[in-house]
Amino acid sequence: MDYFDDEPLESETKDETETAPTLQNSDDTLYCEAEAPASVEKEKTTRENSETDLEIEDTEKFLTIGQKELYLEACKLVGVVPASYFIQNMEESCMNLNHYGLGPKGTKAIAITLVSNTTILKLELEDNSIMEEGVLSLMEMLHENYYLQELNMSDNDLGLEGARIISDFLQENNSSLWKLKLSGNNFKEESAALLCQALSSNYRIRSLNLSHNQFSDVGGEHLGQMLALNVGLQSLNLSWNHFHIRAAVALCNGLRSNVTLKKLDVSMNGFGNEGALALGDVLRLNSCLVYIDISRNGITNEGASRISKGLEVNESLQVLKLFLNPMSMEGAVFLIMSIKRNPKSRMEELDISNVLVTEQFVKVLDGVCAVHPQLDVLYKGLQGLSSKKTASLWTNPMKLIQNYTDQQKIPAVEFFKSLNPSGSMIMPVGDFRKAMIQQNKVPINRYQVRELLKKLGEKKGMVDFSSLI
Repeated sequence: MDYFDDEPLESETKDETETAPTLQNSDDTLYCEAEAPASVEKEKTTRENSETDLEIEDTEKFLTIGQKELYLEACKLVGVVPASYFIQNMEESCMNLNHYGLGPKGTKAIAITLVSNTTILKLELEDNSIMEEGVLSLMEMLHENYYLQELNMSDNDLGLEGARIISDFLQENNSSLWKLKLSGNNFKEESAALLCQALSSNYRIRSLNLSHNQFSDVGGEHLGQMLALNVGLQSLNLSWNHFHIRAAVALCNGLRSNVTLKKLDVSMNGFGNEGALALGDVLRLNSCLVYIDISRNGITNEGASRISKGLEVNESLQVLKLFLNPMSMEGAVFLIMSIKRNPKSRMEELDISNVLVTEQFVKVLDGVCAVHPQLDVLYKGLQGLSSKKTASLWTNPMKLIQNYTDQQKIPAVEFFKSLNPSGSMIMPVGDFRKAMIQQNKVPINRYQVRELLKKLGEKKGMVDFSSLI
């Protein structure tokens, strides 16, 4: 499951309020300004850039003309060739201009146009060399546009000055923006300080991607302090930075008192066993986190043992990814036994898919799954298992179900709907896995359930049966 749908943050569960609303639906958003009249006066940024301010203001006289004409006028104003894709899709809810080579002036022309646009809710501007001038134009636009909800400015090498501009906006954010991607922008410690200061009091941004930046221990300390104060973030991606023990401890200290964050990705860092100890302590106290990815962080069996102490009492975590950590089956046993000892565990997925296990481990896991049938443990492979038994584990589950429904003379979709107490065509993955294991109409094991989920397809933690119709 991929709970980070911005990488694509992205499987959700039924209890995750961070779930991105469909772009046409504003019921779940944290703002009501979308209905504000266009004439509402808003305070202009104090940043000195009269050229950008002038151009944004100059567009006001064009508000009565169409969006296409306004964009063409803006392109003429800043001296760039219009992007035909933008013209052709400006009435769509999602505008994907990733890798278009817009540059700062091309970005400015789009920002000028978006001041009065009410249809584009998601704007993708990854890898466009937008630079300081482009960022400033976008932030100016967001002071006027009450409709844009998601913005991707990843891989634009924005650096310290870009972070400063974004931070200034976040400190006085009155827009509808709730999802912000800033991956791969060469943000370092000073940038972390600026962004965290702004985010400490910002409650509108719910999903933030700061992966593939240059944050190290000092940056981690700033982020930890921010997490202790922030009451808006529900999804935070900090993967592929340079965090080590100091940063790990600071981040975990912030998580101790955080009451809103549900998804955290700190994979591809250097938490080590000391960071695992701090995370284990967090799991004992935190009742909000449902997804943690701490893959490839140098965590050994010792670290797994420390994390397991938290899993023994945690009642909220559903997904824990520990892929590519140097642990063996011993560490894996610590983890699954801690889940078994916790009758209130909500764990649905444990990813240790680089660990090779034995048949004895599988027998232990069978006992764990008898207590927690919603659980799926991903491991690398099995030693000492006969090919005949392997084949039986992977018998096509759809074929088994089809045989049953043919005998009963019912559509396959009716079988799946019967698993859901509400009779709905959509069901949380954990509930589906549990229902499939516990139903007695078609004998299916957990390996086959995993295969079944792949065939049915899952998105944001939900499985949809409608594809069977």
